[in-house]
Amino acid sequence: MTKAFSIGIIADSFRLPFEEAIEKARLSGVDGIQLYATSGRMAPENLSVEQRREIRRRIEDAGLRISALCGDLGGHGFAVASDNAAKIERSQRIIDLAMELGTNIVTTHIGVVPASPSHDRYKIMQEACYSLATYADSLGAYFAVETGPEPATTLKGFLDSLGCKGVAVNLDPANLVMVTGDDPVQAVYTLQDYIVHTHAKDGRMLRQTDPEQIYNFFAEGGIGDLRLDEYFLETPLGNGDVPFPAYLHALHDVGYNGFLTIEREVAARPEQDIRDAVDYLSDLIRR
Repeated sequence: MTKAFSIGIIADSFRLPFEEAIEKARLSGVDGIQLYATSGRMAPENLSVEQRREIRRRIEDAGLRISALCGDLGGHGFAVASDNAAKIERSQRIIDLAMELGTNIVTTHIGVVPASPSHDRYKIMQEACYSLATYADSLGAYFAVETGPEPATTLKGFLDSLGCKGVAVNLDPANLVMVTGDDPVQAVYTLQDYIVHTHAKDGRMLRQTDPEQIYNFFAEGGIGDLRLDEYFLETPLGNGDVPFPAYLHALHDVGYNGFLTIEREVAARPEQDIRDAVDYLSDLIRR
């Protein structure tokens, strides 16, 4: 396979301050990084014009690009109507920041899309995402929905219903494997018209359950007695059930040539796992 992809790293996966994470990414030899922009130092409301310029300068001086910003605002995504006006406004400010920093992609979770379009929540999410899509379209940008809470076919039907491409897809193959039990290779073909960013993550499902139960657990701050480690396991790249050679072939086959952004959420030794992931992906890409 030719160099069809760029390799990125979610900077927060290093669990280091911004400047140190940038240096670690540079030394890893990757093409770019993804930054969280929802709270703390990187939130739009906490960054002056000069600070935004300085962040972009530091990243570019390290020979890196921003693959995307993470704009996931937590909770139930856009599934609660009373929350949506404030969340839409904040999301718009994050896409504004993304454009200033040199990327036109913001990844996010929108909540669990119901299987039936007649479900009350479907319309609530549809209205919010249409608003996000039209705003992103006006800037030549994308809000990229992360896969996992629902099968790829359900997500595609929802995106088709919006009638515009400003809300697209951040394809995370591990979420599909670990929670939904969906085939990430087939998901590439199902969602090919919408994929603008991907996460390189691996894992395996330990016990089948309703994905809505898992995502509600995250949304509500871990309320209840659900033990997530009984249901799925995130692993280093190549050690889980994501068939990466076939998955990358499918991405190449549909013409995707964007970022494979490494995400390592639970590692005891994140830097080593990230370096191993870079080597693993680089070897697959060279084949």
